[in-house]
This record gives sequence, C-alpha cells and structure tokens, in this order.
Amino acid sequence: MIDPRWVFLSMVFSLIGALRYAYLTLRGRVRPNLVSWSLWAAAPLIGFLAQLDAGVGMPALQTLASGLAPLLVLVSGLVSRHGRVRLSAFDLSCGGVALVAIVVWLALGNAPLAVLFAIAADAIAAIPTLIKAWRDPRSENASFYALIGAGSIVTLCTVASWRPEVWGFSAYILVLCTTLICVILGRRAAAVR
Repeated sequence: MIDPRWVFLSMVFSLIGALRYAYLTLRGRVRPNLVSWSLWAAAPLIGFLAQLDAGVGMPALQTLASGLAPLLVLVSGLVSRHGRVRLSAFDLSCGGVALVAIVVWLALGNAPLAVLFAIAADAIAAIPTLIKAWRDPRSENASFYALIGAGSIVTLCTVASWRPEVWGFSAYILVLCTTLICVILGRRAAAVR
C-alpha cells in the first residue's frame, strides 16, 4: 500500500482526461453517448456518497472524480451538440435498467450493496458506449480511458482495507477502461487492414 494521499494523483488523471475529452467533444472530434455519460456521472456520485457513509476514506475521492469527469463531458456534449442525442430503444432500455439499479441501491441503505449496485448501474450504462466504440472507434478517445484507468491503478495501490466497498469501484473502472481501450484501438487497427 502506498500513502493514501496518492489518490489525489488519480483525481488529477481524471481531471486531465475529462478536460481533454470535453475539449475534443467541443471540437467535434469525439461524440459521447449522452445516455452512458449521464449515468456515468450519476452512478459514481451516488457511489461516492455511499462510500462516505461507509467510512471508506481517501479512496472515495477517485469515485468522486469518476462522477465529476463524466459530468464535465456530458455538459460539453450538450453545449456543443456533438454528443449523441438520437436515442434508440436499446439506449433507453440500458438507461432505464441503470436507473432502476440506482433506485434499488438507494432503497437498500446498505453501503456494500449500494456500491455493488452503483457498479452494476455504471456497467449497464457503459453498454451503449461500448457498442458505439465497436461500430465507430474514431468517435472515442482512448487516452481518456487510459488516464482514468491509470487513476484506478493508483487508487487501488492506496487501499488499506480490502472490503469490497473500498476497492470495488476502482477495480471495476480499471476493467471498463481496459475494455474500452482494447475495443477502440483494436477496431481502429482492424479498419486499417
């Protein structure tokens, strides 16, 4: 375990990644799926509150950053109109399921289960972006996910208690970011061939 204050580096990675992605959104170079990004903002922010309630401490700051970064991207997508706003039935159903997971989680009042439901909601919200990245890998930016994933690694290195509510969200974010990076770069490479 490294000093818990290293989690601030994780927050810096999130902020740099979010600012870059927001800039690219404003320029029209990436097109965020607004269903994913709105839920990616909501689920971690709710998860952060659950972690505070559970006394998680400094690692919760990475969860906070994981909510604030998508909020910045969401706002840039709405302001620039470069966000994907045409919603399919699939997008709406993913959003609906994620919202139900958040409501169920809030009703439980149990921090470990709350974090688990926040992870589930976030994962479901990721599906439209994963599909979009698969179909149009140039509409995404792998460096954003690399920075967020690096922040998760730093946060995991600061964990002193291996209770799932402490490390679960950071581990999930690392897996999600790795998956998105592989999809984006793999599909781009396949398109070149």
